[in-house]
Parts: sequence; C-alpha cells; structure tokens
Amino acid sequence: MNIWAISDLHLAFSTPQKSMEIFGAEWKDHAQKIERNWKQVVGEQDLVLIPGDISWAMTPEEAKKDLFWIHQLPGTKLLLKGNHDYWWSSLKKVKEVLPPSLHLLQNDSFHLKQVAIGGSRLWDSDEYSFRDLINFQPNPLSSYKEEEIQKELSAKVYERELLRLERSLATLSPECPLRIAMTHYPPIGNDLQPSRASRILQKYGIQTCLFGHLHSLKKEISLFGQKDGIDYRLVSCDYLDFKLAKIY
Repeated sequence: MNIWAISDLHLAFSTPQKSMEIFGAEWKDHAQKIERNWKQVVGEQDLVLIPGDISWAMTPEEAKKDLFWIHQLPGTKLLLKGNHDYWWSSLKKVKEVLPPSLHLLQNDSFHLKQVAIGGSRLWDSDEYSFRDLINFQPNPLSSYKEEEIQKELSAKVYERELLRLERSLATLSPECPLRIAMTHYPPIGNDLQPSRASRILQKYGIQTCLFGHLHSLKKEISLFGQKDGIDYRLVSCDYLDFKLAKIY
C-alpha cells in the first residue's frame, strides 16, 4: 500500500459559479489535471489523504457530485475538513451522502493496516506568519478595528482546534508504527521554530504532518521540511502542480 496526499481540491461540479479559474490560468481545468495525474499513480489498494478545502458546496446534498467524483478515483480516501468546507455540517448528515471509499477524520483517528492518522483543521495563529511566502494582496476595505476583532476570534478558534488535535492524536493506536497527522492550516511556520501545535505533534510521536491552505506561493522560496523528527509537508494541489505527493 502506497500513501499519497493532495489538499485544497476546491471542487465545484455542483457549484460551477465558484470555479477556481478566477484565480488564474493555472487553475483552468484543474479537476481534470488532478484526475489524470491521480489515475496515473494511485492503485486501488493505496490510501489518499486529503487535508481540507474539498468542495465549494454549501450542503452535504450539494456536495454529493464532488464527493462521488473523488469516490470514482482509485484508492481509499481520508478527508479532513478545511475552512471552506461549509457543506461539512454534522457527521451524521455528511455520512448519509458519503460514498464507500471515502472516510472522515473529525475528533477521532483513522487506522489502516499499520498506519494511524489523526489531526484537526487548526486555524490562523499569531505564532507565525506566511505573508513573506505569498504574493499577498491586502484588502483596501479592511480597517484596523476589523483586523483586531478578527485576531481575537482567530485566537479562540485556534485554542479550540489545539484541543481537538490533542484529543484526536490521543486515540492513535500504539500498535501502529507509522503515525501521520493531517491539519488544514500549517501547524508550524516556514522557519520550523517550535509552535504549540508542533509540540503536540511531537508529544504523540508523529512522523509526518500534511497540510494545505496556502496558495499563490512564491516559487523561489523553499518551504517547510524536517524538524525534531517530523516531516512537514505542504500538499496544496496548486503547489504540487495538481499532482499527488507520495508520502510513503
């Protein structure tokens, strides 16, 4: 069994008005690029990890087209919720429309053969910033007061996500030699200085952490890598040129 990863699919089969093509020519027909590359490398016995921002749908029913598109591709798939996965409401409602080759990671862990996988979405943290990595365009309409309110809200969400991360990783089986974490937001800065999230990953013996969320990255900057025994891997689909990353 090989393990692959790709994040931020941003599928819009049921919501074509939200096509990612508005973000540049590289996104044109991006789902077709992913499908072609996926079928070239992934086998039916393989595992594909998808850490967030899966579909632009707003409800589980609306997401069915996007989820079935993933289902018809080879392999077992494990999904984590991203910040744009508004369709991912209650687990009960999502599971009602979930095709059989797809599995969900939410406040628990997933085990397959000798692999244990846990994680949580995380959120923005004031411990690190990615502005130097991104071709960032500031919002001229935002105010200082609005930014301060957003920081307060982000801090509360981040605290909650750290608790969820620890709760998930605590359920990993000690009998599995391979331990992987998925987060949607990066758990550490690009300088790989310790963070509250990275310390939790270390505590539970994580060997590889996969994440996405970041887009419009400057190509000349080296991104993430290994620190304190953990391999930090950015797997946003545009960063990977819409190809899946082989993790193991």
